Amino acid sequence: MNITGGIYKGRKIKAPDEKIVRPTLSKVRMSVFNTLFSILGEFDGKSFLDMFGGSGIMGLEALSRGFEKVVVFEKNRTVGEIIKSNYKTLGLTADIKIGDSIKLSKTLTDKFDVVYIDPPYKSGIYDNAIKAAPKSDIIILEHSENLVFGDYEIVKQKKYGDKYLTFLKEMM
Repeated sequence: MNITGGIYKGRKIKAPDEKIVRPTLSKVRMSVFNTLFSILGEFDGKSFLDMFGGSGIMGLEALSRGFEKVVVFEKNRTVGEIIKSNYKTLGLTADIKIGDSIKLSKTLTDKFDVVYIDPPYKSGIYDNAIKAAPKSDIIILEHSENLVFGDYEIVKQKKYGDKYLTFLKEMM
């Protein structure tokens, strides 16, 4: 798996076993960051939380493209170690927290510019993840089923095959 943009563009990283994680496709990653750029502008000084790290590629893409602060949650300790190894390979310090993302979110006090939510499909935890997400300017969901977004407004939604990318912001 390769990083698709920014200062680490083209750099290869190790991916955990695909039986354990479902890495976000490169065309979807490019779309996420292109859309974010159209919403936020430059990423310098901005923060990114990946609530379900999986392969860790979203956090690496965020850092590569200029986000200043990236935090990654990953429940599986072995997968978390692979993510840390990928950061180390690029000379980066990883802020990876191992544990349940819903519980870990409750420990955060900082606001994030972007929160990325991509739990295992059909896990039934999207609602809880959205509710647990810290304050943010934008929440991005990668999902395969229709969801109700409650107190959030859809900024943009794109479909890729059987999955959706939904960009949300809190309604005022």
